[in-house]
Amino acid sequence: MDKRTFLAIILSLILMMGYQYYIAKKYPQEPPVAQTEQTGSASQESDSATVVTQEAVTPGQETRQIIVRQESLPAETDTREKGEDITVESPLFSAIFTTEGASLKSFKLKKFREAVDEDAPLVEFVNVKEGMLKPLVTTFPNSSIDLPADVIYEADAASIDLTGGVDTQRLTFSWSYTDKIRIDKIFTFYADKYAFELEMMVHNLTGGTLSENALLSWNWHFDPEADSDRYSHVGPVSYIQGEFEMEKPKKLGEKKYLGPDVSWVGLERKYFIASMIPEQPSLSGFVVSKDSNNLVTAGLEGPKNMIPPGQAGVFRYTLYIGPKDHEILKAEGVGLENSINFGSWIKWLALPLLYVLKFVYQYVHNYGVAIILLTILVKILFWPLGNISYRSMKEMQKLQPQMQTLRDKYKDDKAKMQQETMAMYKRHKVNPMSGCLPMVIQLPVFFGLYRALLYSIELRHSPLFFWIQDLSAKDPYYITPLVMGATMFLQQKMSPAPGGNEMQAKMMMWMPVVFTFLFLSFPSGLVIYWLFNNILSIGQQYYINKRSS
Repeated sequence: MDKRTFLAIILSLILMMGYQYYIAKKYPQEPPVAQTEQTGSASQESDSATVVTQEAVTPGQETRQIIVRQESLPAETDTREKGEDITVESPLFSAIFTTEGASLKSFKLKKFREAVDEDAPLVEFVNVKEGMLKPLVTTFPNSSIDLPADVIYEADAASIDLTGGVDTQRLTFSWSYTDKIRIDKIFTFYADKYAFELEMMVHNLTGGTLSENALLSWNWHFDPEADSDRYSHVGPVSYIQGEFEMEKPKKLGEKKYLGPDVSWVGLERKYFIASMIPEQPSLSGFVVSKDSNNLVTAGLEGPKNMIPPGQAGVFRYTLYIGPKDHEILKAEGVGLENSINFGSWIKWLALPLLYVLKFVYQYVHNYGVAIILLTILVKILFWPLGNISYRSMKEMQKLQPQMQTLRDKYKDDKAKMQQETMAMYKRHKVNPMSGCLPMVIQLPVFFGLYRALLYSIELRHSPLFFWIQDLSAKDPYYITPLVMGATMFLQQKMSPAPGGNEMQAKMMMWMPVVFTFLFLSFPSGLVIYWLFNNILSIGQQYYINKRSS
């Protein structure tokens, strides 16, 4: 029993750190026709448009009714070499947009830094090299007119400031080419939200029908030589047909299509995510690729719009760029909270433990202290089971002479020895399984807390005291894992020999060594939980031993 328990624990700890990947489904190339919006004339403003629904056309009918013209526009003739910067300041973030492609040049979170140090730089989401396409650029693949991604737009404001009490502001970028087409990209920002909105309108100024579908992209430069965190994923992610998908940047290459029914796509880090949410998930697809310069593109391809003369195709998105806070992500209502890697089979326990920690934190204002109090609470809940376990081990210890007699008597008949051993347990009302019951029951709590501490942004850079300044990171001096191993060794020494088997007893005595090495790289908050759990278990076992003596 004890050997199997030991092996199960070790295997569970190894399997706990694995990641699962699923086979993606290919995205269909021809999504249905979406709505268009009436503009009236080429000079009419976007906010005076009226909605006109286009009748869906089958591919066979389309060739008879609509003549699709494939035309490429010349490169931008603007005399400026680079776009102008437009700053957006909110209480939560500081962003820099550029008129070059109406794209994002910088996006920093004001409440989060890259390291524990107060002088560390703010968390930055934009990571592209000079000459690469920036995040939130728009291209129009398979469209009537091939529109360049890096054209120079005109902005209706030099800056946006939401820090002075203004709740909402809009920023509009516009670009037009002679009498053929005009594009408006309208961003709407909110003072109390990481999420903001994008409405893109493609105005048809020609004399014929245009066929347009937009690809909104988040571009990111992947450095294959950069140090990686084995506990986290950095790269494209998506939520398609109710399933969370991750893409490994090293394995990306040519364009890969996933969908439809795309709830959101984007790029994630361990504690942060930049996501693009379509207004029409059922008509949207995910396009992901990596070019020869290691530019990774996570794109959200919208539905194809058939735009008659004087009308505009409309593409609407919500953009969330911020922390992986479960409550904030869940409030978006599109499954963004699934980007937090709590684990599909242990999420039911990790989330309640996180909620308890946050509740206790409201009163103690220290997540390390909250973890210790949670440990005490869990121990109180499992106290009766612990008493049963320790009493059972004591009773098993008293039966060791009789068990040895049975081994000597039936050493050549294993089946008979097993039968007589179970009969002896029944006569003395001893359950050999009860000795390992507390360990088995506490394993799910351990795994749940492991996930909560490793991936919850609430624990990121949260200190306990002295040298432990980040409960989500390992102990920099390995003090707590070594002390934890010592307490586990003491607990094993206080426990009766398992089943009277000397080999099993020696094997169990090696468990503290194995656990110490495993815990060296674990989050210090998790080590603190296991350390204080051991201390409380030692006290409980001492109490039972003293009462039984």
